Amino acid sequence: MAKYNVEVVEMNENNATLKIGFGEPASNDQIVVDAKAAVEAVSEEVMGKTILLNGPASLPVAVVLAHALCHICPAIAVFDPKLGKYVVSVSHSADYQVGDLL
Repeated sequence: MAKYNVEVVEMNENNATLKIGFGEPASNDQIVVDAKAAVEAVSEEVMGKTILLNGPASLPVAVVLAHALCHICPAIAVFDPKLGKYVVSVSHSADYQVGDLL
């Protein structure tokens, strides 16, 4: 079983929603390796789309995911359950500013 999972759960012309989450218990030094492999496995499928991340991540995992995705996607937004919306956290697009709510 993987230590971290990344799954495309919804996709349209502009966006791809990725469900992320922990798998088999492990420490972050092991989890980040699986997180990198998991996000790389879906990277071709989501390339060029705005990414909506939904699910738990430790800080080291969040950095791995952001680094892998920011090179291939115009923007990354992370779900905030308190707001009930996605918060744009990375943007290389004039369409989105960091802090925008989606």
